[in-house]
Amino acid sequence: MAASKALMASLNHLRPLTCAASSVSASYPARLVPQSPDLIKWVRKEGGFVHQAVNIAQDESKGLGLVASEEIPRGSDLIVLPHHVPLRFGSLESGHEDALDSLLVDLARQVPEELWAMKLGLKLLQERAKVGSFWWPYISNLPEMYSVPIFFQGEDIKNLQYAPLLHQVNKRCRFLLDFEKEVKRALHNLKPDKHPFGGQEVDASSLGWAMSAVSSRAFRLYGNKRSDGTHIDIPMMLPLIDMCNHSFNPNAQIVQEQNIGNSKMQVVAETEIKQDSPLLLNYGCLSNDLFLLDYGFVIPSNPYDCIELKYDGAFLDAASMAAGVASPNFSAPAPWQEQILSELNLAGKAPDLKVSLGGQEIVEGRLLAALRVLLASDMEAVQNCDLSALKSLAAEAPLGIANEVAAFRTAIALCVIALGHFPTKIMEDESLLSKGASGSTELAIQFRIQKKSVIIDVMRDLTRRVRLLSSKEKCKV
Repeated sequence: MAASKALMASLNHLRPLTCAASSVSASYPARLVPQSPDLIKWVRKEGGFVHQAVNIAQDESKGLGLVASEEIPRGSDLIVLPHHVPLRFGSLESGHEDALDSLLVDLARQVPEELWAMKLGLKLLQERAKVGSFWWPYISNLPEMYSVPIFFQGEDIKNLQYAPLLHQVNKRCRFLLDFEKEVKRALHNLKPDKHPFGGQEVDASSLGWAMSAVSSRAFRLYGNKRSDGTHIDIPMMLPLIDMCNHSFNPNAQIVQEQNIGNSKMQVVAETEIKQDSPLLLNYGCLSNDLFLLDYGFVIPSNPYDCIELKYDGAFLDAASMAAGVASPNFSAPAPWQEQILSELNLAGKAPDLKVSLGGQEIVEGRLLAALRVLLASDMEAVQNCDLSALKSLAAEAPLGIANEVAAFRTAIALCVIALGHFPTKIMEDESLLSKGASGSTELAIQFRIQKKSVIIDVMRDLTRRVRLLSSKEKCKV
């Protein structure tokens, strides 16, 4: 939390490139320039194509987006951008750089890959500071602030109530504060003609704005070819295209030509688009953690949302005993069980101990297999069972009904413990929303409601399975 508070303090000292606010407003964020250029006209002027029925409009629930003013047939081209319109970090792609960009390249190389948006964010900041930038008609249409958690007030970061996300927010804030120092060190005493940001001071807030702009709007698409003929996967900001909002059931898709030297980015109608319907792309099958961190929104009943847990033998022993399972041995597995844990990468030299509940798997395959194996006493039966079957919820009771019931009850106990880590209940959260929570407070409460809902849904699913298995066991008797 210390890094988050320090970043918020920096937001109170605004510079020319700094985002315009230190908290998320209840209303939709304004553009950088209130009377910004017409983006559709600009794309057409630059040789791009925009379907006559595509307009920019305010969506009641999602802010600015693209809407069809008349019915558009399936397969129609909606937007086509020529190769020179997307904003890329060209020097990083090609390996060639000019004197002005060399500093940005050096800085970008200090950015960890998981925060790739900051690399392109440096280029975005450079173009924002440049007088007469080719991309100014696009940049001026960008929001002046973003509803991502790095810009939440400290209390609303706490309101998220979910440790894995709190860790990520703090990690990003700490990176921005540290990176600010690196940027200032690199820019110290530079003459204006050598300064990549036109002599303007860059701070953690402006870096956060740029990183958020890229993470919420860029697409990772094909770039230049490598020497082996494969393509480099690079982020690009696609003017106008990035105003399509998200849906898991999109009516449009991005199509990219394979001839990279003269490529075009296209958005094509995947279905028939009705009049007054928004143009929707699928941003990816992501959890609410990533949607909130990178895009600044939460999706209710997200089928890909899950909760993270750390695989810990002693913790699982406690959960198993709380569930009434006799003699669990998660903290002291037999050698043959330890071998299977290593195959699941839950033991060994460099194990991945992050496991999950929820999402498409309900119980992550590695965790489910571990539960089944460590609650089993018949070594031969386990070793005769395929590992893929042990990881699958569809493989009903591969080690017998009693083992399956014990595994599910242990998973349910894990859910109960996870739910207990939240200091508020869903009913309390809903009451707070009904009283008029807004802005980042509303987002934080919506996020934690969805996390708790994921846990409850997993508990219901597993409880149903336990009842079915128990009834089958009674029928056998």
